Amino acid sequence: MSDRKPQNRVSRVLIAGAVVLGVLGGSYGIATAASGSDPAQPAAAAMAAAQPNGQRPWGGQRSDETLLTGDAASKVTAAAKARVSGGTIVRVETDADGNAAYEAHMTDANGSPVTVYVNKSFDVVSVERR
Repeated sequence: MSDRKPQNRVSRVLIAGAVVLGVLGGSYGIATAASGSDPAQPAAAAMAAAQPNGQRPWGGQRSDETLLTGDAASKVTAAAKARVSGGTIVRVETDADGNAAYEAHMTDANGSPVTVYVNKSFDVVSVERR
């Protein structure tokens, strides 16, 4: 009989542990469902923001491109506006696709999307109209 007591104790501890894990897991699942949150939702939102749509034909800011500030932003903006008469700058940033050092996302006078690619000397190298 003395041999069975340690086995019973181990069994009870294992069962109690399984019950606690089950309750915790179930509580988390219920709380997640009740709040309407989805652990994958932040990643999905980031992907959606980066995708082009009718209001943002270039998509959102990419993680591998950096918004320009200061003198570089001013020079890229000036070069892009000089090339696209009546255009409006949406954002200026580095270009990670290898077209040029910088790019200016903008709309032309008709509201159509345009990307102006600018090299390190702040010369326009190409204009892409969508």
